[in-house]
Amino acid sequence: MTTLNFGAVQGLTGAEQRHLQDLAGVYQYHQAGNAVKDKYYEGHVTLNDVNLGIALPGGLRNLEVGCNWGQKAVDALADRSMFDGFVGSGQAADTMAQLVAGNRLLAQYAKACRDELKYGCVFATLSADPALGCRIRFHSPATSAALWSGEKGRIDCGLAIIDTVPDEKFKGQWRPHIVNLYTDEAVLVLTLENGVWTAERHPHRMGRPLMEPMIWNATSGKPFGRSRLKRPVRALIDDYIRIVANATIALEFDTTPQKYLLGVTDDQYDAVVSSKFKQYIGSILASTSNPETGENPEFGQLAQGSLQPHVDKMRMTATQFSAATGLTITDVGIVNDANPTSSDAILAQSQTLVLMAQQLNQGNGDALATIARMAQAIARNVPLDALTEEEAGIMAHFKNPAMPSVAVTADAAIKIASARKEFASTDTFLEMIGFDQADIRRIKAQEQRVRGRQLLVEVENENNGENLG
Repeated sequence: MTTLNFGAVQGLTGAEQRHLQDLAGVYQYHQAGNAVKDKYYEGHVTLNDVNLGIALPGGLRNLEVGCNWGQKAVDALADRSMFDGFVGSGQAADTMAQLVAGNRLLAQYAKACRDELKYGCVFATLSADPALGCRIRFHSPATSAALWSGEKGRIDCGLAIIDTVPDEKFKGQWRPHIVNLYTDEAVLVLTLENGVWTAERHPHRMGRPLMEPMIWNATSGKPFGRSRLKRPVRALIDDYIRIVANATIALEFDTTPQKYLLGVTDDQYDAVVSSKFKQYIGSILASTSNPETGENPEFGQLAQGSLQPHVDKMRMTATQFSAATGLTITDVGIVNDANPTSSDAILAQSQTLVLMAQQLNQGNGDALATIARMAQAIARNVPLDALTEEEAGIMAHFKNPAMPSVAVTADAAIKIASARKEFASTDTFLEMIGFDQADIRRIKAQEQRVRGRQLLVEVENENNGENLG
C-alpha cells in the first residue's frame, strides 16, 4: 500500500500546504477500502476471509475458491459503455479528433471506466503538451485523491501520483517521487529528492483545477460516487465462496463414502485399518467368522450425502447477486437446460443493465464534455470563456448500450435513408449497417479511386471526340 508523507514542501503557500495535507489524509483513509475492492475484483478472496467457523475446517483457511463475480459485476456494465469519440462541427471537431487519437482516448476510457465502477470514481488530469497540444491522463483512487466543493459543485483541489509502481512485484514497497497538486490557479509538480519535497509551479488560466472526475452512482453524501463492489455485493460473493467450499468438501466425502465392519476379530481389524485405501478400492472383501463370538462379520455403508442442497443454495445466491447488480441470471452461471430461455426473455433481463449503462454514459458524457472544453482551452492557451461556440459545443458520443444486432440497425438505417436521401452518403449510415471506422475509410478511399477513374475515362472520351471532330 502506497504511503504519502509530505511534511513541509518547499515552494507552497500556507493554503496550498493545508490542501496537500488534507488530500494526503483523504488518500490514506481510502486505501484500505480500495484494497478490499481490488481484492474482490481480482478474485483473491480466501476461505479465511469468509469462514463462519461452523462447517469449514480451519486447515482450509488459505484456500482460494475461483469466483469472478466481482469482475463480472464491473466488466459487464463497463463493456456496455462504449465511448466513440466527440462530435461537433468545423475546426473544433478536427481538433478533438486529433486529441482523441493522440491520447488514445478510446482505449484509455475503457480502462478508466472499469476503475470508475470498481472504486466509484476516476479522475482525468490535463496538462499542456508541445506535441499533442494537451495531454489527458486518467488516475484511479488508488493513485489519486480530491476534495469536493459543495459551494462550487466541482473539485476544489486534487492530487495525482505521476510515477506509479513500475511493476507489480514492487507493490507495497514503492514510494512515489513525483506528485501533482491541482488547484484553481496552478498545477504544482512536487518532486522528492534526498528526502525533501519541493514544488515547481505551473500557473494556468482555467480558473479551476485541471482535474475532472467521472463518477458512478453519486449521492449528496457521497459526491465521489459508490463502487459496484459495495458491501452487500461483497457479502453475496462471500456467500458463494462458502457454498462452493462446502460443496467441494461434501463431494470429497461422497467420493469416498463411509463404510463399516462389525463383528471382526482384532487381527482382521488391524488388517483393515492398516490398508484402508486398498480395502476401499478392492472388488472383494473377505472375512472369517469371529471365533470368540461365533458371529459372522457384518459389512455396511452409510448413506451418501446429497449435493442438491448446495446446488439450490448456489442458485438462490446467484439470483440475489443478479438482482443486486443488474446482471442476467446467465451472466452469473445459472443455465436452465430443461427450459431454455428465449432470446426475447434474455433481452428483457438485460434491460436493467442497459438502463444502468445509459445512466453511466450520461454522467461520463458530461465529464468528457468538460474535459474536451478544457483540453481545447489548454491547446490554444486561452481561458474557458474564450472558447468559440463550436469549441464549447463539443459533445461525447457513445455507442448504443443495448448492442442491437446488425440486422436490426441495418433495417433502421435503410428506412431512414428512404426518407432522407442524403443520409445514405454519411458515415453514420455505414456504421449502422455494420461497418467500423477502418472499413468506412477503405470504402471511401475505394469510392474516390473509382470516381477518379471514371473522371479520367470521361475526359479521355471527350478528347477523342474532339480529335475525331
